[in-house]
Amino acid sequence: MPFALDVYLARTGASAEPPSLTALGALQTAHVRTFAFDDVDVLLGQHPGVGLDAVAEKFVDRGRGGYCFEHATLFHAAVTALGYDAQLRLARVGDPQQAPRTHLAVVVTIDGTRYLSDPGIGVPPLGPIELRDRARLEGGIWDHEIRRVDEGGAGPAWQLWRQRAKGWELMHSTDELPVRPVDVAMGHHYTSTHPASHFTRTLTVARHHVDADGRAVHMTLTLDGLQIRRAGEETRIREVADEEIPEVCEEISAHLTDDEGGRLVERVRELRA
Repeated sequence: MPFALDVYLARTGASAEPPSLTALGALQTAHVRTFAFDDVDVLLGQHPGVGLDAVAEKFVDRGRGGYCFEHATLFHAAVTALGYDAQLRLARVGDPQQAPRTHLAVVVTIDGTRYLSDPGIGVPPLGPIELRDRARLEGGIWDHEIRRVDEGGAGPAWQLWRQRAKGWELMHSTDELPVRPVDVAMGHHYTSTHPASHFTRTLTVARHHVDADGRAVHMTLTLDGLQIRRAGEETRIREVADEEIPEVCEEISAHLTDDEGGRLVERVRELRA
């Protein structure tokens, strides 16, 4: 399916600018403030897959959200259509010695310099970060940093860290291997079906937005309630009753149908039990 760039831009409110680091940052910010990060379709057993046609219909046409494989697939299509040199890359979330390659991000090259653009991690950075040891992006909810590590015969890997109240936390390690559609499909299959996958066992619905004072805010709905984060402040947690879940999903901009909302409530009750 040809990618409908104009429809994507209209949905996100972004503009078609010539490739530049500033324009890429604006596009990434617009993306993560438009589309929710969620595992709703995984929990409901109705995931349409991670092909571009399915992702575009779900995100752009219906205003839904999804997780990393979908966000990165859509964002990669958008930046490619805008003329950027961009490649998909897989990453290991958490301990790279134990974790499978179950995260998808985008690496964009601008004027010979490579940047990690990662719109599909749970609390994503609001812009690209240069793939250079100790390169840092400040702002948003947390500061982020890239660290280069040696993967032995596999070459270098690029770790994404974020600075939380208790110190720096490793998010994932991105390798340099080429990514083909079958690799994305396999990673998605594991992540959406394996009993050890985080996404098959818990609820996550999240999105960046801006409050009335222009400050970055991130909201995350989990089985423990609604977490509200603002830069420089302690996380607030609001209790959410089962029957309130569809309403809170709408508040976060994860637009569910009445049927999906009802089935999600029942699935959450099963998980909490």
